[in-house]
Amino acid sequence: MSLDLGGLSAPVGSVDELVAYIKAAERPADRWLIGVEHEKIGVRGPRLEAVRYHGPGGIRDLLDRIARSAGGTQHKHKENGQPIALLSKDASVTLEPGGQLELSGAPSRSFAEIGKEIEDHLEEVRRDSDGARWLAAGYRPFGTRDDVPWMPKGRYAAMKSSLGPRGPLALDMMLMTATVQANLDWSDEQDLAEKVRTATAVSPIVSAMFANSPLKNGRESGYLDYRYQVWRETDDARSGLLEQMLRPDWGYRTYVEWALDVPMLFVRHGTDYKDAQQQTFRSWLTTGRLVSGEKAQPILSNWVDHLTTLFPEVRVKRVLELRGADVVPLPLMIALPALWVGLLYDREARRAAFELTRRWTFPQLLDFQGQVCRTALRAKGPDGATALERMTS
Repeated sequence: MSLDLGGLSAPVGSVDELVAYIKAAERPADRWLIGVEHEKIGVRGPRLEAVRYHGPGGIRDLLDRIARSAGGTQHKHKENGQPIALLSKDASVTLEPGGQLELSGAPSRSFAEIGKEIEDHLEEVRRDSDGARWLAAGYRPFGTRDDVPWMPKGRYAAMKSSLGPRGPLALDMMLMTATVQANLDWSDEQDLAEKVRTATAVSPIVSAMFANSPLKNGRESGYLDYRYQVWRETDDARSGLLEQMLRPDWGYRTYVEWALDVPMLFVRHGTDYKDAQQQTFRSWLTTGRLVSGEKAQPILSNWVDHLTTLFPEVRVKRVLELRGADVVPLPLMIALPALWVGLLYDREARRAAFELTRRWTFPQLLDFQGQVCRTALRAKGPDGATALERMTS
């Protein structure tokens, strides 16, 4: 989940302005970059318990140590006086709700640079963790969500109360899961439409390739990709695969219109997060009032906040986010962005990839996704071919 460091204060008066916000991210192909974000799960002691925020050897201490060791190149960002992130020029280290440590790396053209940045980060985390260990696993393999402490961020307190009731495993998603994702650029609306269409169609195959979460509370869960199953039981209104992305007429406005009707999780004023009481952004934009009765015109940072609380497998912000993979160890971690770059940055490759599933209906794609959760590469598509066979065809 993204770090929200403040504000785009321009008032929003129309849907066209929200569409323009996404359109403004267009880049010519010779300026396309590759971004990678990954999370890891901290454990401590012989019982492999969750790492706490406070106390000796806790996450707060870890952030302090890394900042000191970095010699001024990484700066602490605080909320209510407590460090919750480390910021450098083009990268950040942030905390997920259950203390999962996330590196959002600097965008780059070079996989060698991306790999070196991740290696350096993992080494500094190992060096400064005071005995804690960090697991590359898609789901916390030991303990339950009741054993995991919440990080001291207002955003997460608001989401706990507003998202928690929306799905039986929504809190598991927040506290127990970890992913690696690739962030890519696009040149224009048609280019993005082709990328989201292909990415949506093949996302379950990619998830099968990176399945790395078979355990739940120390036992086999019955799923090879339990993280993927958790997302299927989080909130149908805001997560999963989006049928709209397979439409030939998909565009910026299609995504914006969908986002406008997904209930907001919170409304932020500065560092104060208020429960949005299931109000939609469309309602707020249209009426100029919150459900509470407060008269307030939304500003662009409210829209940016809302986009970060939408969790489809293929997500559009100012970059295209491919979010369907369990985190895996190095060097496999670099394979995820390399795969997506190969599939999506080359037009012929992405069209050929889309052909693999073009005849599948959306219900069939969802059924295949459910099979991937359980059997990963052995999952069979509607044509009888397994994910492994599709991957190598």
